[in-house]
Amino acid sequence: MRRPPLPDWLIYAAVVGALLFAALGRREHVDAPPAPPPVRKADGALLAPASPFDPSVTVDVPDRAGPATGTAFSVASSGVWITARHVIDGCRQTAVVVGDGLGVAATADIDPQGEAAVLRTRGGAPALPLDLGAPLHEGELAYHPGFPQGQPGEAASRLLGRENLVVHGRGARVEPVLVWAEVGRTDGLKGSLGGLSGAPALDAQGRVVGVTIAEAPRRGRIYTTAPETVVHLIAESRTALPVAPTSGKLITRENYGKVADSLRRDLRVAQVVCLA
Repeated sequence: MRRPPLPDWLIYAAVVGALLFAALGRREHVDAPPAPPPVRKADGALLAPASPFDPSVTVDVPDRAGPATGTAFSVASSGVWITARHVIDGCRQTAVVVGDGLGVAATADIDPQGEAAVLRTRGGAPALPLDLGAPLHEGELAYHPGFPQGQPGEAASRLLGRENLVVHGRGARVEPVLVWAEVGRTDGLKGSLGGLSGAPALDAQGRVVGVTIAEAPRRGRIYTTAPETVVHLIAESRTALPVAPTSGKLITRENYGKVADSLRRDLRVAQVVCLA
């Protein structure tokens, strides 16, 4: 029994398909490579420049009544440190603690317009890298290693925005600051973060974006200097700072306690003692 002949349309379709396959097979392939992974978006909106219309927070700075302690961090291995102004303002003698009961005398340059100060010692520790010109975004995380309540400890915070710090009393002034929401701290640390003043505020790359200067415990807020305040301080003190490299290791919410321990152990973050 003979099979019926194939329909003409099926034969024509097979021929056209074969010709099309042969033509496409001889095309030069110039397709672009796969797209790279998407760039990580910023945590939030770009932080606007400082403005006199920013919200204000008021603090009273009384005349110094006795010894005080705070935190400082190295910005040059030759012996240049940065701390908070109120930690050492009015001190008869300032020292950077380098061991149990052992301190190195320091001289101070205080910025009359801002809540930051430069300390100088004979010899120093490896410097922390600075990042005072990069744009900041709301929602960014920062890490504050130092000596809250006079003991090793640290805090983590998330950037909320800008405010104006209105200082009454000694060194009365108004200056722009950054306000952060506290999102974590040393396990077991309760109460005030007093003693953390002067600690660096570090970004995820371990770069300094500000100096820790105050807290509002009831609101869960941490205040740092604005980057431009530190830039002005360095310029006014005529301090030429070397460019410190980053470690290449990211700081995260999981490891910032270990990173803080390492910074204190290397004396890149040290305790400051002020004798009134």
